[in-house]
Amino acid sequence: MIIDFDQRTPRERYIQTIQTLIPRPIAWVLSENENGSFNLAPFSFFTAVCADPALVMLSLGHKPDGNLKDTRTNLESRGHCVIHIPDRSMLEAMNASSATLDAGESEIDKLGLKLTDFDDFRLPRLADAKVAYGCSLYRIEEIGAGPQSLIFAEIQRLYIDDAILEPRDDDRIKVDTMKLDPVARLGANEYAFLHEVTHLRRPD
Repeated sequence: MIIDFDQRTPRERYIQTIQTLIPRPIAWVLSENENGSFNLAPFSFFTAVCADPALVMLSLGHKPDGNLKDTRTNLESRGHCVIHIPDRSMLEAMNASSATLDAGESEIDKLGLKLTDFDDFRLPRLADAKVAYGCSLYRIEEIGAGPQSLIFAEIQRLYIDDAILEPRDDDRIKVDTMKLDPVARLGANEYAFLHEVTHLRRPD
């Protein structure tokens, strides 16, 4: 099958892309609402883009009513977020947090999730998350007819649960991927988990 994107609507292009560009990591993003409560939302248009500075990128659409997503509004106003990598145990809560709530209403409170201090970072992190990035806003760009918001966030703090680290004889850090057990996003209402890891050295 060959699909000519010039002959497809934006919605059709979106659906056909997300069903083939798989698996995708999920960023479960905590940001601070104007009223001091915390917003929590998952995004699967998410990737690392640079190491110097250490940048990740989130691509956000709009709410169903056309307004900006709370994550973008909060980052523009307050400049920080915490990005978590959700694991299998968090799947249902993560999915539930994608529901559209009124501005200022907290998914943390609604879902009864626990927070904990994130060292000296200005925002807390989810207590049960095995990986969390404390980030500051680096840049926001708009692209496409939507427009889509491209949010570049700079990593300032990285939390890794000691329980998922592999022991090593040197000073390098190695995460046990199977112990992290991250959720991957597929198309439609589908998610996936890792069942096997293959090791293959890159050529010199």
